[in-house]
Amino acid sequence: MRTAKTILTVIHERGKQDKPLERVYKLLFNRELYLIAYAKLYPNNGAMTKGGTEETIDGMSLQKIDMIIEQLRRETYYWRPARREYIPKKNGKHRPLGIPVWSNKLLQEVIRMILEAYYEPQFSEHSHGFRPKRGCHTALQEIQTWKGTRWFIEGDISSYFDTIDHGVLITMLSKQIQDGRFIRLIKNMLEAGYLDDWKFHKTISGTPQGGVINPLLANIYLHQFNKWVGEGLIPRYTRGKKQKTNSAYNRLSRKIKCYQDKGDYKKAHQLIVERRNLPSVDTYDTNYRRLRYVRYADDFILGFTGSKAEAKDIKKQIGDFLKIKLHLELSQEKTLIPHATEESAKFLGYKIKAQRVNDYIDNKGRRSANGVIALFVPASVIESKCRQYMKNGKAIHRNNLLHDDDFSIVQTYQQEYRGLVQYYILAQNLSWFSKVYWYMETSLLKTLAFKHKSSINKMLAKYKTTTTSTNGRTVPCLQVVVPREDKPPLVATWGGISLSYKKKAVIEDTPYQVYGGRTELIKRLLANKCELCGSKENIEVHHIRKLADLNKHNGKVVPKWKEIMSARRRKTLVTCRDCHHAIHNGSINTRL
Repeated sequence: MRTAKTILTVIHERGKQDKPLERVYKLLFNRELYLIAYAKLYPNNGAMTKGGTEETIDGMSLQKIDMIIEQLRRETYYWRPARREYIPKKNGKHRPLGIPVWSNKLLQEVIRMILEAYYEPQFSEHSHGFRPKRGCHTALQEIQTWKGTRWFIEGDISSYFDTIDHGVLITMLSKQIQDGRFIRLIKNMLEAGYLDDWKFHKTISGTPQGGVINPLLANIYLHQFNKWVGEGLIPRYTRGKKQKTNSAYNRLSRKIKCYQDKGDYKKAHQLIVERRNLPSVDTYDTNYRRLRYVRYADDFILGFTGSKAEAKDIKKQIGDFLKIKLHLELSQEKTLIPHATEESAKFLGYKIKAQRVNDYIDNKGRRSANGVIALFVPASVIESKCRQYMKNGKAIHRNNLLHDDDFSIVQTYQQEYRGLVQYYILAQNLSWFSKVYWYMETSLLKTLAFKHKSSINKMLAKYKTTTTSTNGRTVPCLQVVVPREDKPPLVATWGGISLSYKKKAVIEDTPYQVYGGRTELIKRLLANKCELCGSKENIEVHHIRKLADLNKHNGKVVPKWKEIMSARRRKTLVTCRDCHHAIHNGSINTRL
């Protein structure tokens, strides 16, 4: 049997050459593909959440993989309905979230790997959502190149993921994937339904709620839209090599040169200042048009150099295409057309504007900032992030962290703050996060003080030190150090993150990788040996949600399995079935 690497490489090459795929269903019989899928999914917190059955990732084994493959061979595999939960949204409403059973999630990931290998080389360079080596920052950096944009067209598709037409999607897949069994498997997955309050509901549209394959299917569905924008819409609204120069600007330029030739530099300078208030090009030049486009999942934005009437016509054409070809609705209320300099657009949580700064002059006397796209953190983001650590206008402790150790508490705050700063690293007003930092630090100290029945000042005195920040400066911080025998200590740091914005985020410029090799967990599973008793019978993997759970003993003797996992700092333990059952019923120490 071919290796997973060989399979995915061949598929990737066929996708690059736009050749159809055949005999795909048989690829699902390859055990190694499931091991790769397992290695990718097991670190996710949701892997331990129950779907429509009691099954979770806990107890994963090679026998489970073989059982799925055997059901696929017999074509008896059953997609179970996902369990639906509702997640609160910022506006007070709730967003439905589907939780698939573990075996469905595992098979979805294998199918996703195959489809991604094939479709990835075909996708548009302007599509950035849920793709290898792309993301929000690559999308935003592309927008930063749109100098001279006059209008933004914000795209908002109403309830996109819930309204994807199954028939249209299956037709799209069938054109390139010529395998009836594989297409039928995907069709059955789409129609598996969901359980809401344990009542079954059919799914007549949309992609699998909460499924790992959901984002990729959504990208495949909008691939036709990307092609239409790139090959039809953009060429229609792109013409002219460069804009005509502004006649008024040219007149002043000639006068300035005349005064400079006469040696009247005072008058020339006055005219230079006056000229800065004029655009150097004719912004109404009918022979010059530019249209640019970026999409991230169901959010897209266009930058247009032209008239507002034309921008409105572009919006209408987009709405018509989505409705007629893809059976999707463009939200007319949310698809706005803000002026690039006088207003701002919103995209991926950023505020986007074209700068108009007449006094920002380069070494040649030119207004180098004018027309350049700038990114900002919206004030509403700063306020909402502060509120997460506040109550009645003051920073508060967090009850949900009181049972964690100090190392984990500090690490949690640092990870949350680092995630925020790293996401908004392209924003010119990144320094606004200093307000969030203050509320978070106060909340952190209050959490530690409440846990130890102490005071903020005592916690500050205990953990305060200095560190080298990300910009190379020595700054104050909080640090928790956990010594380890014969190993470097574990260090959790709060602080040391610079708030200097960057024009470009650091992105790994590496080629698409179809296979990254076996992980440490897979090697342990394939070793087929219980890490507690040494047995080689009925091997499976014990999983926990988070490492902090290992510290919860309730005053009892610490079981051996917890000691092993704590020492290794792992959320997994390979065991035999008997030891695994003993872990769950609390008799493991007696067994060993």
